[in-house]
Amino acid sequence: KGHVTSYNLKMAKPGVLRVLAASLAIVLLAFGTALAHYNEDEPIRVHLVPHTHDDVGWLKTVDEYYIGANNSIQHAGVQYILDTVVEELQKNPDRTFIYVEMAFFTRWWNEQSDETKDIVKKLVHGKQLEFINAGWCMNDEAGTHYNAIIDQMTLGLEFVRDNFGDEARPKVAWHIDPFGHSAEQAAMFAKMGYDGFFFARIDYDDKKKRSDDSTLEMIWNPSPSLGEEAEIFTGVLFYGYGPP
Repeated sequence: KGHVTSYNLKMAKPGVLRVLAASLAIVLLAFGTALAHYNEDEPIRVHLVPHTHDDVGWLKTVDEYYIGANNSIQHAGVQYILDTVVEELQKNPDRTFIYVEMAFFTRWWNEQSDETKDIVKKLVHGKQLEFINAGWCMNDEAGTHYNAIIDQMTLGLEFVRDNFGDEARPKVAWHIDPFGHSAEQAAMFAKMGYDGFFFARIDYDDKKKRSDDSTLEMIWNPSPSLGEEAEIFTGVLFYGYGPP
């Protein structure tokens, strides 16, 4: 009861191999966890989500992250990730990828030829390349003011709308790296029209209890005053956002 997509790994670039290796490791971990709760009357469903997380400035500057400079500090070159993703998605219509940080994507987009832009639009409209979250960055939730959150989300979402249409607007909020999560952020995502909110970093005691109680997924009601209109389906990634 499954579908296996084949890849010619000998022809893949090193960056693609790293993405595939990380994704495979996550799948194997999820499969092992699923077996622990296996019910022979129900199929096992494993979600494979090829993605990248690109800090809009952390150990290196935004420019260094984008062009791949100072790799002795951290090995990262976002422009090459996007180049390779677009190249590989064209080779197999079953391949998919999600992208989050519009600060990098807009810069990459503005450097592309009209031919490449047409290819990317086709990938987006065909749901092979999907924008998730799609703010300018994946904002912090603890020290940020709501005005700044709204502004940076607006900047990214307007880029998606203006270049790919309303059908490309994301329905999933993706905060896999912020350290801690606020009720205000969840309520704003719900009011912005997101259907789901996924993150990775929560307190280790909370994570253990939720894992033991099978409550890593929930309907979050972050605002007693707003009630149901602020509710949002929320999921905590089982093993962070990297391979085990």
